[in-house]
Amino acid sequence: MVQGESLLRLLRAVGLLAPVAVALSLVVLPSVRDQATVAVSDPRAIAQLIVAALTGAGVMALFVGLFVGGWADRMSRSVDRIAAGDYGVRLRAHGSGVEGRLAHSINSIAEQLSEKHSAATVDRLTLVANRQTILAELFDEVERTNRYGRPLSVAFVDIDHFKQVNDTYGHQVGDIVLREVAGILHENIRATDRIGRYGGEEFMLVLTETEIQAAAGLAEKLRMMVMRQRIPIEGGQTINVTISIGLAGGTGDVVRFDTIVRDADAAMYSAKSLGRNQSYVFAEPDEDSRIPRAPISAEGRAEATEIGRAARTAAEEWLHAAVSPLPHYRGKPSDLIATLATAMGRALDLPDAEVDRIRAASLLHDVGKMAIPSDILEKPAPLNSLEWQSVMQHPRFGQLILEQAGSLRDAVPIILHHHERFAGHGYPYGLRGQDIPLGARIVSIADAYDAMMHDRPYKSSIGHDRAIAELRRYAGSQFDPELVDLFCDLYAAGVPGWEFVGTSIQPSALLDLSSARRRRRRGDAAAS
Repeated sequence: MVQGESLLRLLRAVGLLAPVAVALSLVVLPSVRDQATVAVSDPRAIAQLIVAALTGAGVMALFVGLFVGGWADRMSRSVDRIAAGDYGVRLRAHGSGVEGRLAHSINSIAEQLSEKHSAATVDRLTLVANRQTILAELFDEVERTNRYGRPLSVAFVDIDHFKQVNDTYGHQVGDIVLREVAGILHENIRATDRIGRYGGEEFMLVLTETEIQAAAGLAEKLRMMVMRQRIPIEGGQTINVTISIGLAGGTGDVVRFDTIVRDADAAMYSAKSLGRNQSYVFAEPDEDSRIPRAPISAEGRAEATEIGRAARTAAEEWLHAAVSPLPHYRGKPSDLIATLATAMGRALDLPDAEVDRIRAASLLHDVGKMAIPSDILEKPAPLNSLEWQSVMQHPRFGQLILEQAGSLRDAVPIILHHHERFAGHGYPYGLRGQDIPLGARIVSIADAYDAMMHDRPYKSSIGHDRAIAELRRYAGSQFDPELVDLFCDLYAAGVPGWEFVGTSIQPSALLDLSSARRRRRRGDAAAS
């Protein structure tokens, strides 16, 4: 290397003789340059030949020096980039000479280093970062968050019942599921976010510059996308899987590396213990409510699940009974909204668990209005700004009510966001488009239709045809346009089982008879 640099300096020094030789030929030998022929014995001719030779040699040396210097500089910069970790560097190899062979060697080194780097940092099955890499990136993000006081959220994503997938279909299908879920997660986060395979069927998301509420909205979006994805496997079959997501986050120097990992992991276990297929934001538990992690028997799990279903039903019925006596606009459960939303969920081919979640949220979506003063809800005139702010809090009140009824907690995201608007500017968080949970987008349409079909203190019902027209009018701004199309396709001719009585819509006689039969059966069972 030292010899090469010395040779390059020598060539450049010789090149400096070129302008000197040219000046001599023009100044010292003016009479000779005008002669057509010169005797070789003439001293001036010999001098001119020497000057011409020096000129040619100088020009050639200068040209070679510049060419070799530029080529060596390009090679040096490429090697420096590879040493800095940029393994995508590639040099154009011209011919089979020294330059081509050296360029080919540098390219080969870069490719081998790239392969080794990928093997050390990327999970080969899912093609996302491996555990060591994602943890290293999280450590760097925590330091940046502490330094600049910025928000950071972490999500743990676990594929539900993955062992059952492996046991039923085999490990090859399990690998397909892992790749598919990893692809959905990777394609639907920002370029600044990070995803890595934490282990087994578990992934970690590092969501930079993201507050916990925004992270929760993203988690619901990802959960719905995975749940709705039909994953093709061998033999032309498809399967569905669901995911449970745990989230933790903070801002500035309150974020600690070990703590945020522990909390997100605990939240993920909590989401699974609450029935799976949901997202859960970490909340610091007290000593009496630690999240259990000990394994339980299959028999015990089945019995606990059945008891949990009974508890959910009991809690739902209690809330239903508590708000049923209220006026329609005070949070009373709406069987019409539940009918509409449930039918839309089934038309979208959603899993039974998600349809049930939507049904429960539809019945109780306005339960938070129980906490709003009656004089505001019953006011026949337009509300002032303070009164309207009170009304806008009812989704949050509903969230708090249902969070106390743990078995109904999975309906919270739908209730919390059913007043968001598809184009934004809704409340309580101003979510827009696909960031609004699907269940909330469905309930908002059913709720709006229900409101237009019933008299309110401040507004009279407008009838079915006008209600349909209003939904179409606000499709894309207030409502999801695709879901509005679905609603109108399903109910263009009216809602089965419901009919107009005066200015209001009520259950039809057929529905009343069905209800009477159910009441009679319950009475017979009680008597026996």
